[in-house]
Amino acid sequence: MNSKPEADRYCFVCGTENPFGLKLTFSRSEGKVTSEFVPSPPYQGYRNRVHGGIIASVLDEAMIQAAATEGIPSVTAEIRVRFKRPLMIDEETKIEAEITRKSVRLLEASARMIHRRSGTIVAEASAKLLPVP
Repeated sequence: MNSKPEADRYCFVCGTENPFGLKLTFSRSEGKVTSEFVPSPPYQGYRNRVHGGIIASVLDEAMIQAAATEGIPSVTAEIRVRFKRPLMIDEETKIEAEITRKSVRLLEASARMIHRRSGTIVAEASAKLLPVP
C-alpha cells in the first residue's frame, strides 16, 4: 500500500469526474488560494440550508490546496470549524485559505467562507496539516 496520497479527478470537492462532487476550482498564489462556491439542493441538510459537513469539506480542501501552492502535499491531522451563520442553497460564497505557520513536521492553515452579497463570514476553519513525503 502506498501511503502517499495521489491526486485524481474523483476528489469530492475538486474532482472534475466525480458525478456527486462539487467540482470547485482554486486560484492559487504562494501559500494562498481562493475559490467560489454556490451550493445546490443535493448538498442541503435542513430544507434549503447547506449541510455543515459540506461547508467543512470545502474549507478543509481549501487549506490542503493552500499547502499545495507551497509544493507540500499534505493531509489533515486536525480541523476546527466555527459556523457563524446558515448558508442557504444557491447563495454565492467566496472561499479563502492560507498557510499561517510552517515547521518541519507540521503546517497550520486557516480558511473562511464569505457570503458574497453581504460580506459576512459563513464559517471559519483552522487546521493542522501533516506533510506527506
